[in-house]
Amino acid sequence: MAKKVVATLKVAGKGKEFSKVITMNKSPRTGAYSFKEQIVANDFIKDAIAGKL
Repeated sequence: MAKKVVATLKVAGKGKEFSKVITMNKSPRTGAYSFKEQIVANDFIKDAIAGKL
């Protein structure tokens, strides 16, 4: 069953909205994929995807 992590992060009256960003990285040595999960404010989604956060 899926968890609703993003829905529980929104606090009424705070004005910030958050999203869960999942990026996939491939290991150059083994070729295996790994996933990195981050919860970031909507203002910084593009930075998180680009790997700047």
